[in-house]
Amino acid sequence: MNAPLLNGQAKLKGEAAFDAYDASYAAVVQDSVAFSGIGYDFFLRSKAALLADIIAEHLPDRPSPKVLDVGCGIGALHPLLAPLCGDLHGADISAACIEQARANNPGVSYDAYEGLALPHADAQFDMAIAICVMHHVPPGDWTAFAAELKRVVRPGGLVCVIEHNPLNPATRLSVMRCPFDEDAVLLRRSRTRKVLSSAGLNWIAGRYFVFAPSTAPWARRLERRLGWLPMGAQYAALARA
Repeated sequence: MNAPLLNGQAKLKGEAAFDAYDASYAAVVQDSVAFSGIGYDFFLRSKAALLADIIAEHLPDRPSPKVLDVGCGIGALHPLLAPLCGDLHGADISAACIEQARANNPGVSYDAYEGLALPHADAQFDMAIAICVMHHVPPGDWTAFAAELKRVVRPGGLVCVIEHNPLNPATRLSVMRCPFDEDAVLLRRSRTRKVLSSAGLNWIAGRYFVFAPSTAPWARRLERRLGWLPMGAQYAALARA
């Protein structure tokens, strides 16, 4: 499948925006959420805990899956995600961020690419994830972006899109405070579901998360119970190829 490229202006602007933050990404994100009193590391651990649940529940036959993280940035999540995977790959349009990711995570395979077409063959992965990436993709390219995630996943594999929840006021404030989210177009979970379905993916479930500022066992139990409630700071949208 040859996916259409982003239009030139959007592509170049996207690369330049993230290239400029290759060495300061974590600090910029931390500054955008500082008002909450929660550290950036907490959000990484929350995502890793959620992905561990998803792998255990939806890939029971693949306890060490081959995973592609699309829009991985500097690979900040990968020290937590790699132990959950048998083979972890990352891809991003920012070559500068990919170089930083390689330096930070020598055990992970990384590729820089342009436009929407991922630099991977068909049906290569058990799961493809895109974490807080789709809101940077022009809305007209959302379906093509999701179709690329589907293309690189084996039949029966998973596509997981994690996004900011625009129904959460604190989330909207943190996005407003983040300089590289300046042009972000936030998607409600219902909209993400429609995008995944329009790309030919079979919807499984959606789950809201980040309700409590803790990743302790009690907080993880609470997160699982409240996953239906549309007030978590973020959500995961899960579909099968």
